[in-house]
Amino acid sequence: MRIKYIAILLAASLLLPACSDFLDEDPKGKMPSDGFFTSKKDLDASLNALYSVVTSSQRANNLIGTNFLSGDDISTHPASNKQSLREHDQYDVTDNNAWMVSMWEQRYKVIKAANFIINNAERTPNVSKEEIRQAVAQAHYWRGFSYFYLVTTWGKVPVMLDETIDYNTPLSSIEDIYELILDDMRIAEEGCPVNYSAAPYWQNGVNVAVSQGAVKATMAYIYMCMAGWPMNLGTEYYKLAAKKAEEVIDLADSGVYYYRLLDNYSDIYSMAYSKSNPELLVGLYYHRDRSSHAMPLTDFLLEMKQGGWGDTNGEIKFWKEFPEGPRKDATYFPKVMLADGKLYDWWYDTDPKSREVVAPLFIKTAESAIRGAEFDYADPTPGVSAGEKTLQIIRLAEVYCWYAEATARAGEVTQKAVDVLNRVRNRADGKLSNIYTMAMSAEELAEAAYNEHGWEIAGYYWCGFASRSRDMFRMYRMKEHFEYRKQNPMIEVAPGIFRNEAVAVSGTWDDSKMYCPYPYEDKALNPELKAQ
Repeated sequence: MRIKYIAILLAASLLLPACSDFLDEDPKGKMPSDGFFTSKKDLDASLNALYSVVTSSQRANNLIGTNFLSGDDISTHPASNKQSLREHDQYDVTDNNAWMVSMWEQRYKVIKAANFIINNAERTPNVSKEEIRQAVAQAHYWRGFSYFYLVTTWGKVPVMLDETIDYNTPLSSIEDIYELILDDMRIAEEGCPVNYSAAPYWQNGVNVAVSQGAVKATMAYIYMCMAGWPMNLGTEYYKLAAKKAEEVIDLADSGVYYYRLLDNYSDIYSMAYSKSNPELLVGLYYHRDRSSHAMPLTDFLLEMKQGGWGDTNGEIKFWKEFPEGPRKDATYFPKVMLADGKLYDWWYDTDPKSREVVAPLFIKTAESAIRGAEFDYADPTPGVSAGEKTLQIIRLAEVYCWYAEATARAGEVTQKAVDVLNRVRNRADGKLSNIYTMAMSAEELAEAAYNEHGWEIAGYYWCGFASRSRDMFRMYRMKEHFEYRKQNPMIEVAPGIFRNEAVAVSGTWDDSKMYCPYPYEDKALNPELKAQ
């Protein structure tokens, strides 16, 4: 944890772009707690700085985490400069992985910024208790969020609750870390409002800071992870997950929360709804002029006409099993434009083979070079590398899936669980298909909800929260996929056309592959990490 200070960045990397009072603050640089929190201006600056650190920590895939590649939905390039990505795809991560240290470091930066508020904000004079409570609640949320990321990526980690770094801090157990996470979330749930009343936290008809509903939804998934591997707390915690998800669903259905599903799946990741998505419970908001992220070109192949980095592509088996319909159409590129400017099916190749990566491509993160315009896969104009699409952490459709899955894994099949899962699938199909029924067994409903969530968020890993890889982690399904990838069978992707994955997987499974190793640099600083 090479963290030396909290950077108070008020003119760059901002979550909240529309409030001039926040933008006019002077950068504070290194900010000791003594002499700070002397006015409302300081309180606002500290919270704004926290969101600045959060958005900075999520703005690039070397910061947000590459362990998403252990999921069965996504892969990477077999060569080029993708070694840091490829190690995760191959379940063979080394402690000197060039990107992993950033994954680790960024989480502790957020924790440090959150601790600064948690430990000092209450002494701010001439500020209402409610304003302080909301600020502290948001800090607790992001601290709990960050420890959740750490514990599901590394397992036991050092827990820091103040603004100093002690390199002799012992590792906390997984159980203790989850208790801290839940404590943080309970404080956040109590202190965050249903809706904010004004900018900068309320903009374009949506909450752009953490709200009560966002916390409840987050808790639902945390409980699901506690129910699964490695804690395996089972039925009781699936019931807790279902209860929290149901609270969100009921409050949305009754109109207390404004959240609702968009009518068309294609709208979810569109520019039209980027800043005003009523389905989004937790998001991070960006602006090219201040706080752009590096998302747009990561899913483009290196050889594509529009340019691209070739960081990620879809896995073929997942694509093959993905149900046809509007959701699939909006998830993958319909065609790929290669260097000759012509459009091809993704499986196009010559004989002998001429392309290094022949795989489906996710289109969710693509942005047009013309600001505000929708990306057109048939337009050869070079893509844009600096993005301003909102990063989506939790959507209402995910809460529906979690509720249905948690209810069923607790042993029940209820009409509400069936109904909300049908809401997700009906939109995906573009028609009133209602394929899920009360005749299903609990196991069938649970697996249907698990799969629906995977299809809903396929290839979208930027949130670092409930990606497909984390679903597989909690269900202990990475071993199964590891064995499949070792076999790497050919798959018929079109009549008479067979393709398989470009990245080879080998070796023998052991459960250490479920986690990342501690970064080499930090093991050198902290003897507690080195001893593991």
